[in-house]
Amino acid sequence: MTDAEADVGLPTIEQKPGLQIWTIENTKTRTGFATDLHYWIGRDSSPDEQGAAAFYVTQLDDLLGGNPVQHREVQGYESAAFKSYFKKGIIYKKGGIASGFKHVETNMYNVKRLLHVKGKKHVTATEVDLSWNSFNKGDVFLLDLGKVIIQWNGPLCNVAEKSRGMLLARSIRDGERGGRAQIGIVDNEKDCPDLMQIMKAALGERHGELKEAVADEKADEFQKANVRLYHVYENGKDLVVQEIATRPLTQDLLRHEDCHILDQGGFKIYVWRGKDSSKEEKKAAFSRAVGFIQAKGYPATTNIEVINDGAESAIFKQLFQRWSEKDETQGLGKAYNIGKIAKVDQVKFDITQLHARPELAAEQRMADDASGKVEVWRIEDLEMAPVNPRTYGQFYGGDCYLVLYTYTKSGRPHYIIYMWLGRHASVDEITACAINAVELDRRYNDEPVQVRVTMGKEPQHFLAIFKGNLIIYEGGTSRAEKTEPEPAVRLFQVRGTDEFNTKTIEVPARASSLNSNDVFLLRTNQVCYLWCGKGCSGDEREMAKNVADIISKRDKQTILEGQEPADFWAALGGKAPYASDKRFQERVTHYQPRLFECSNQTGRFIMTEIVDFCQDDLDEDDVMLLDTWEEIFLWVGKTSNSYEKSEAISSAREYLKTHPAGRDPDTPIIMVKQGHEPLNFTGWFAAWDPYKWSTYEEMKSSLGDVSAISEITVVTVSRTGTTLPAHQTHPDASSNSYNNNNNNAPLLKTSGNGIFARDLLINKAVDELPDGVDPTQKEVKECISYFTYYLTY
Repeated sequence: MTDAEADVGLPTIEQKPGLQIWTIENTKTRTGFATDLHYWIGRDSSPDEQGAAAFYVTQLDDLLGGNPVQHREVQGYESAAFKSYFKKGIIYKKGGIASGFKHVETNMYNVKRLLHVKGKKHVTATEVDLSWNSFNKGDVFLLDLGKVIIQWNGPLCNVAEKSRGMLLARSIRDGERGGRAQIGIVDNEKDCPDLMQIMKAALGERHGELKEAVADEKADEFQKANVRLYHVYENGKDLVVQEIATRPLTQDLLRHEDCHILDQGGFKIYVWRGKDSSKEEKKAAFSRAVGFIQAKGYPATTNIEVINDGAESAIFKQLFQRWSEKDETQGLGKAYNIGKIAKVDQVKFDITQLHARPELAAEQRMADDASGKVEVWRIEDLEMAPVNPRTYGQFYGGDCYLVLYTYTKSGRPHYIIYMWLGRHASVDEITACAINAVELDRRYNDEPVQVRVTMGKEPQHFLAIFKGNLIIYEGGTSRAEKTEPEPAVRLFQVRGTDEFNTKTIEVPARASSLNSNDVFLLRTNQVCYLWCGKGCSGDEREMAKNVADIISKRDKQTILEGQEPADFWAALGGKAPYASDKRFQERVTHYQPRLFECSNQTGRFIMTEIVDFCQDDLDEDDVMLLDTWEEIFLWVGKTSNSYEKSEAISSAREYLKTHPAGRDPDTPIIMVKQGHEPLNFTGWFAAWDPYKWSTYEEMKSSLGDVSAISEITVVTVSRTGTTLPAHQTHPDASSNSYNNNNNNAPLLKTSGNGIFARDLLINKAVDELPDGVDPTQKEVKECISYFTYYLTY
C-alpha cells in the first residue's frame, strides 16, 4: 500500500476467491463530508457471503473513523439513496460471479436476453426467462437481441414507465453497443406487426392471455409515520432493549453512552450508535435490529441503516421534531452553541440578488422582489368582493381573502394567488375561497401559482408584498356590516426589521402576552402605546412606528420596558409575569429539501422519494411534492391526471398529518404549474432550464427512423436456429462469410426489400452506392444486413 493510499484509509484486501465491491459515496456537508457505505445482498447469495459483506463493512467503518452511514441493501428492495447513484437504471443479471459480472465490451452483439423493467423514477431491470410467460400487462420489457432492442410496453403501464424504459434502452445502445443498435417501440401490438414478428420469432408463439399487472409493494404514509424508538444498553451482563418513545420523537431521547433502534413501521430500521457506547453494545444493536425483522414478521428485504452519533443522515434527522447541531447557524451567519440562550436577529439581505442567485430566492422564500401589483378580494356571500386598496394588508380572523399578485419575469407577466384563511372563518367560506381561487386561476389560463395560507403561518413573500404593513386581527371582519363592536383595548405584537419581513399580529390584551424581545402596540380609546422590550432593535422600533399609524389615529406614546405608566398596566388588567428571557427565533436549519412523487389512486396515499433530485425528476404526468420544511410545494405536470390534480392539496395535508416528526398542519402549501415555476421553487434545484421539458412522444421520435427494423421480417428466427426465405440466396463456403477473427462482413444479396451486402455499402462514395440506397440511411442498411446474418448464425 502506498503512502497516499494509507492516508485515505484504504483497507488491506485479502487475496481470496470471490468478488469484492467497495461502494463509498461522499457528500459535502456544512461540517465536512458525509460518507455512505452500502453493502448489497444478491437474491441468491449464501448466508456466508452475506456475513462476510457485513464484516467487511464493519472494517471499512472503523478505518473511516466511524463516520459512514451503513446501508444494508437487498436485491430488488434497495433504498432510494442506493438507486439514485445509477441514474440510467440498474440491471440484475442472471447467475453469480461466473456469469453475472462479465466485463462488457463495446460493440458486442452476441446477446439474446429479456429484461423486465420496473420503476418510474429509479429503474431496475431484471433478466428473466426468454418467454412470453415472463410478461405482464403493467410493465415494460426489453427484448435485447444485440443489434436490435425492442421495447414492449404493457397496455397498462404509464407514460413515465415507458419513458424510463426508453432511457434504459438508449443507455444499453450507447453504453454497451457503442450507439450501433436500433431501438424499436411496441406501444400497441396491432400497430407494430413487423416488430411483433421479430418478437414471436425470438420468443415463440404466445398462447393464452398475458398475466395481469403486478402492483408494486410500497409503504403508505401511515406505515412510515409509525415510528418507535428503542433504547439498547447493558445492564450488568445482560443487554436490554426497551421501547422508550413513539411519534413525535425529540433529539434529547438519544443517549450518547448507549445505542438506539428506531423502527419506522418496518419500512426501514435505523441503528443509532452513541459515541460513548461500548463495542459490545454497537455490535449487539445491529444484531438486534436484524432480529426485529424476524420477530416482527417484517419482510427479509427490510432495509437497515446504521448511523453513528454525530454523523446522522438528513433523512434520519427529519424523523425528529427538531434537531440541533453544535455550532450550527440560525438564519444566515448567526452561530450558537447548544445550551446557550440568545436572541437571533433577523438578517437583512440584498433583494436585488434574487434573479442572479435563485438559491437565495429559495432560501429566503421569495418569488421576486415584491415590487409587483397586488389585488385583494374578501369572500362575501361565497363570492369575491373587492377590498378597498387603502386597507390592503389588514386581515381579519373571521374572513377569508384572495390575493392576486402579478409580477414580470423575462418580459411576460406571472401570477401568484394567495388563499388566506381566517382562523374563525366558516367552513363554507373556506370552501368558497378555494372554489373562487380555481375560477381566478382559470381567468389567467391556469398559469398562476396557488398558495394556501392559514392565519398566522404567512410565508415570507406574502409579508413582503404588503411592504411591512401586514396586520392580522384575531377575530372580526372587514365587512361594512360588522355585527360585533370593536374591543376598547387591543394589543398587537410587531416582529420585523424591514418592509420585507415585518408582520403585526393581534394577541390577547393582557400583560402575560408581552415579551422582552419585541415591540408591542397597545391601542386604547385615548392613546396608542408603543412598548419597546429590552431586547428589540432600532429597526424593529421604526417598523412598529409605521404600523402604529395604521392601527390607531390617536396620540402615540413610546415607552421603554420597565418605565411603564400606571395607565398602561391598567389597560392590560394589571401587571403579570411575562417572558423576559432572550430566546431563539426558532428556525430549522438541519433540514434538507426532499422531493416526492405523489399518488393515492390505489386507495392508499403513497409517496416515492427522489433522492439527489434534479429537474429531470419532474415528470410531466406526475404531481410532485417538494418539502422545504417551512413550505410545501406541489408541482403539477402538464399531463398529470385530473384526479391527482384535484386531490393535490389533500395529499399535501395528508403528508403533513402523517409525517413522523409531527409537522405543523398549517404549514403553507404552494401549488406550482409546470412551465410557470417561481424563483423560490426553482432555486431549490442545482440548475434549472425552463426549456428542458421533453415528452415521451418527443423522446420516441428522437430515436430516428427505425422503419428499417421491419425489414428484418424477411428472416424467421426460431429458438433453435434461423432459416431464410426460399427465394433468398444463402452465403456459401466460397463466399466471404463472417469470421470472428477478421472484419469481413457477411455477403447477403439484396432481395428487393432493401437488404444489401455490407461490402456494397461501407467505404463507398455516394455515386458508388447501389440503386435504392439513401446515403443518409446507409449505416441503418448496414446494421440490418449485419443483424440478418447474426440471426442466421
